[in-house]
Amino acid sequence: MSKDVGFRKRNSVARAFVEYYRESKVAFPAHCSEGVYERRLQSAYPFHPELFDRLYNDWSTLVRFQRTRGVLRLMAAVIHALWEQGDMNPLIMPCHIPMSRQDVKSELTRYLPDRWSPVIDADIDGTGATPIRVDAGERRLGRYSAARRVARAIYLGSAPKQGASQPGLDEQRIRLGVAAPGEPTAVFDDVLRRLASKSTYLYQEGTQYWYSTHATVARLATDRAQSMSPSGVLKELRRWLREDVRKSGDFGRVHVLPSGSFEIPDEMGARLVILGVDHLYTRGPGNAAERAAENNLTTRGNAARIYRNTLLFLAADSGRWQDLDEAIRLLLALQSILDESDQLNIDPQQVRQARVRHGKAEESVQTRLAEAFQWLVIPVQSEPTSSVEYEAHRLTGTGSLPERAATKLKGEELLVPVLAPSRLRMELDQVPLWDAHVSLAELASQFSQYLYLPRLCSTRVLADAIKRGIGLINWVQDSFAYADEYGEGIGAYRGLTAITGPTLDPEHLTGLLVKPEVAQKHFERVKTKTKTDHGNDGKTDDVNGGHEEDESRHVVKRFFGSARKDSARIGSWAAEIADDILGHLAGVEGNELSVTLEIHVTAAGGISDEIRSIVEENAATLGFTTVEFEVEEE
Repeated sequence: MSKDVGFRKRNSVARAFVEYYRESKVAFPAHCSEGVYERRLQSAYPFHPELFDRLYNDWSTLVRFQRTRGVLRLMAAVIHALWEQGDMNPLIMPCHIPMSRQDVKSELTRYLPDRWSPVIDADIDGTGATPIRVDAGERRLGRYSAARRVARAIYLGSAPKQGASQPGLDEQRIRLGVAAPGEPTAVFDDVLRRLASKSTYLYQEGTQYWYSTHATVARLATDRAQSMSPSGVLKELRRWLREDVRKSGDFGRVHVLPSGSFEIPDEMGARLVILGVDHLYTRGPGNAAERAAENNLTTRGNAARIYRNTLLFLAADSGRWQDLDEAIRLLLALQSILDESDQLNIDPQQVRQARVRHGKAEESVQTRLAEAFQWLVIPVQSEPTSSVEYEAHRLTGTGSLPERAATKLKGEELLVPVLAPSRLRMELDQVPLWDAHVSLAELASQFSQYLYLPRLCSTRVLADAIKRGIGLINWVQDSFAYADEYGEGIGAYRGLTAITGPTLDPEHLTGLLVKPEVAQKHFERVKTKTKTDHGNDGKTDDVNGGHEEDESRHVVKRFFGSARKDSARIGSWAAEIADDILGHLAGVEGNELSVTLEIHVTAAGGISDEIRSIVEENAATLGFTTVEFEVEEE
């Protein structure tokens, strides 16, 4: 090759590298895209300037390393090894130093303290070293020998700086010693992250990376994680789940990893059961999660379960559980290292790294917890005579596991937070759930038992539906009437009412829902009896005079009532009036019912402007048509 041809090749290589650095300015040190650096590339050719920077700036600081002779000895061994390998790279860079060659490795360890040779064998360039395994594990990385090249560059820039305030190389310097024109820098960034998590002797702090002769906290944690007991992992998983289910969404209770159906009480109100890791969900029928759901649904211990329409199940995905298991094991291992830092004699820097890794491990557990527990297993029954089936729905969204489960279930109408009176009436008629009437307690029990009925969040949902249904004007068509009780002996209802109803205690539902047609007949009987009690049309005999006397027909068509009450009991008194008076009158055919409330207050000390303003505003909101305050001159 002529001298001119050699210069043109050199200049072409230098120009290609500088243009490559200019195209990715953020990835490399700023000075690399300048014309001065292009001249450095030309002067150092066929070596990359970064190689000499590392040797003269870092290795020359070692007491035993001779600045000129040491570099020449190393370069001679490197060039000979690359010539034998037939290396065709445009420049000899830090990443091309063949540290697997004994003569090269000898030059790179003779000036350092002992124990560096095993580090090279295990974590840098030995047969079966960590970078070799990383490259072999993914074709995209192996194509560039990316992990091996990154490891070599980090070693060359960090081995001679042990104990320095900044013992390693930052990411830009690593890329400078590794990447060549035409190669994507993202590949080497990916490798950095992989090596940091898998290597035994590679340390990271921020963007700085370096090798040490002491095993990293990551390696120590990895070794410990493998020896963690399954019972310890389960205990930690239970702790994380219990913390997560503090936000229980629309569920009355959440049962975390029950060891058997006997741990799940048989009671009303929707509840979420988080199944244990021995009941993982796998796609396809008859999986372990479905079998556990069926067992918990049908039995409680050795007894049959009554309230089956209250249980929903959440199971971990069989493919994602392994990831969560590894994350928990690593978290426990890092915690044990922090707890035993004095006994392990790890330095402050390693303690800091352990804390950083512990924080990242907690984030990993939180993320993988949501990824693993993603399957809702829901028992469904389309009608009373059909068999029970189990549907699987995948969780999405954000929030705690119960919150995400409730959102999914409500969206699919598999959990009902609000029940319309018309929907309740439809269920009462279609199943049917009543004959002439049904007790509220029995109705609540039915909704909690039968899977073909809507699954209510709680008995409060039923109580609210009843309260709103009784208050409907068109109750005959869309809802029902209410009665306190039914007298079997006399065949009549006590406290039968419609339009206005009682105040219900969701925890202790009492009274009856009465069919509209039955209620109407009752109201008619009461009306007829009232007419009879107040006189009849026609004639009656006068036993004294022996003659007939015409009597006018008496029909009661109007009611007016007035009463005074101490304001201390006005709330309960108003409820009693609604039940015992308005409730009866509301059922009279053709009624025109109105209620007028008058309030008279005399305050000897005067009413303040603040109280006056509040009362006026509230009165307007409540629909008062007349509000007056009288002012007296003092």
